[in-house]
Amino acid sequence: MNTTVVAALQIGSDYRGKAATLDHVLAFEDEITASGASLVVMPEALLGGYPKGETFGTRLGYRLPEGRETFARYHDNAVDLDGPELAALAGLSDRTGAALVVGVIERAGSSLFCTAVFLEPGLGLVAKHRKLMPTGTERLIWSQGDGSTLPVIASKAGRIGAAICWENHMPLFRAAMYAKGVEIWCAPTVDERDIWRSSMRHIAHEGRCFLISACQVQPSPAELGITVEGWRDDRPLIGGGSMIVGPLGDVLAGPLDAETALLTAVIDQRDIVRSRYDLDVAGHYSRPDIFSLAVDETPRPGTTFVRT
Repeated sequence: MNTTVVAALQIGSDYRGKAATLDHVLAFEDEITASGASLVVMPEALLGGYPKGETFGTRLGYRLPEGRETFARYHDNAVDLDGPELAALAGLSDRTGAALVVGVIERAGSSLFCTAVFLEPGLGLVAKHRKLMPTGTERLIWSQGDGSTLPVIASKAGRIGAAICWENHMPLFRAAMYAKGVEIWCAPTVDERDIWRSSMRHIAHEGRCFLISACQVQPSPAELGITVEGWRDDRPLIGGGSMIVGPLGDVLAGPLDAETALLTAVIDQRDIVRSRYDLDVAGHYSRPDIFSLAVDETPRPGTTFVRT
């Protein structure tokens, strides 16, 4: 049987912190189990939070002391990959039988990474992908990933890989993932715009793969009791829009606006081969005699110690 159920869990980070967010995620256990989902994708920076509108006290050329305190609190709310939060997610994966792809803020010493973690039933954490290029002022708080965390892994649902938010707009990143044989493209994000939805349909159509976009949803600043400079108080801070797309760019489920919910779709893995009949960008539709791509997957630590 080639059909399976996949899902996006549209949910937001709880402003009370990662413990409250984790509790909210775990509360969906029965619904995930009942859905029969073999894969559930969750949004970017879900555990750890996406601090939309925060300046971290930074101005060009200087940083304010209160911004350093804000970053320290944000660092405290990040997760360790061997910590209790991922252990709890691994337990959720075991109990529901679903693979999970979850956006977290990964703590690595004093640095932070925007990371997607891959958890498999019975195996726990099997891979991670660190965002290669934080966008705009995200670079104030997140480090850049390197080529050593570009996994495409075999899962019960199919071969899965992840691109986080605007990484999806990096053409060569997409080309590398297509060459690795991705079948289900996971896109954790906080981008709610209509143009993002167009991009998701384009990537699924270009790569002839299924695509699951999972976006955070956050109420308006007024409802949250916060002030975001330049933001209209009655407008949702993050509006959702999660969706599941088929390999010909057809929308199978969603977009889901402005609510917390589990979005599901039944997919047929045979549709991937059917769709690549006339377009396989890493196969018969490529021109390696003209175009080539080199991907450096070497880990790039800041310091390397060599003994001779």
